[in-house]
Parts: sequence; structure tokens; C-alpha cells
Amino acid sequence: MQTIAFYNLKGGVGKTTTAVNMAWHAARWKHRTLLWDLDPQGAASFYLGVDDDDAGYKAGGLLKGKQPVGRFKRETRWPNLDVIPADISMRNADVKLVEAGGARSRLKQLIAPFGESYELVVLDCPPTLSPLAESIFAAADYLFVPVIPTHLSLRAFQQVLDWLDSKKFKHLRVVPFFNMVDRRRDLHVQMLVKRPPEMKNGLKTWVPYATHVEQMGDHRAPVGEIAPYTPAAQSYRAMWFEIAERLKL
Repeated sequence: MQTIAFYNLKGGVGKTTTAVNMAWHAARWKHRTLLWDLDPQGAASFYLGVDDDDAGYKAGGLLKGKQPVGRFKRETRWPNLDVIPADISMRNADVKLVEAGGARSRLKQLIAPFGESYELVVLDCPPTLSPLAESIFAAADYLFVPVIPTHLSLRAFQQVLDWLDSKKFKHLRVVPFFNMVDRRRDLHVQMLVKRPPEMKNGLKTWVPYATHVEQMGDHRAPVGEIAPYTPAAQSYRAMWFEIAERLKL
């Protein structure tokens, strides 16, 4: 089993939409996949059509480790793809991790039993640098970071790299990729043609700014299902193949 995380310090850069589309593609290619939604907004859960109506469901509480994590997972309508949904209780996840002790290693411990049932765990991360983020980074094998082709987005990515270096996450392979690319903008085109040094280890595939990505919320489904022949769908498909090659899946 491998664990990959999608993260950015900024919101609204396509972190969750990419995580959802990659999890969906993995499942389509017959890899048993679990997406764990760790963002209190619960957008990944929403996109995949998972609503937990159980009044006693508190996603944040499972981080204390008092209940088996497996009981929180939910099936989606797609074969091979399950979700651990998020809810607003995740807003206090950092407090719960610290109270439980061993915050940095907690998520890795909770994920470990899934190796019997899944080939891939996909983590959709909250946009914070916090004890929960540290626990996610300690658990993940790869950290995929969407970057909009602008100087400010690159600066935010460099800040994340500096923070990771200060925390000594030596095992973690950080992989940026350009997202929400608008080829009508000169700066976006320039950065695609001459990639900045920060992107040297990044994915070659980039995802365009596209209406079909925004429409995931209307259909509560990945782009590959609602608009399979569009440039965005083709980009996500190519991105999955590139990621799968890195993961040797």
C-alpha cells in the first residue's frame, strides 16, 4: 500500500479536485483505493456523493484512536473507491491529535491496517501548517502540490518546502504540478515553456482552468465521468498515468 497526499497552503488552487480525480482514476484502473477527506470543508466527500447522515458521526473524533478507523469508511457508487468523509468536527483535529499524544505518528498508525484492503490511500489535506499537517506528511509517501503559474503561488510553494525542510521530513517526496493553467495569460504560458527551478521535480502534466472542473459540484462526480472528452479530463487521465508510473502501480 502507498499513501499520497494532495496539499497546498492556499485554498482554491485545485487541491481537492485533483485528489478526487486521481482517486477515481486509480479505482477505474482496478486499484483498491481509499480517499480520506481530512479537510473540514468536506469538499472531496461532497464531490464523490458521500453524505454521512449518521447523527453520531464525528470525523474529528477518529483521530483520537478510540474507535477502529475502518468503521468510518463509506462506499462510493464507483467500484474500488471508498471514502472516509470529513465534517465540521475536523476543525478541531489539531487539538484532538495533541490530546491523544504522539501527534506526528498518529495518522500513520491509523492508516497502517488499511494495507490489508487497499493498494492506495489518497489524503485530501487541510490548507494549514499544523499538527495535523505534520501527521499527514509523516504518513505520506508522496506529497503532490498544485501550483498556479504565478509568482505568488510559487512563493507559497517555496514556503512549504522550507517548512518541510525545517521539520526534517526526509522520506517525503514532494511533487509540484501546474494547475488551473490559463493559456490566455502570458505569465502562465511563459512558466509552462520555461519552468521555474521550484518545479524541477514536478509532474510534466498540467491541468487547464476549465468550466468542467467547476461543474464537478453540480454533478457530484469526477471530470472523467461528466465530461470525458474535454481537455481537463484528458489532463487528469495523463496525470494519473504519470503518478502511477512514479508509484509503480
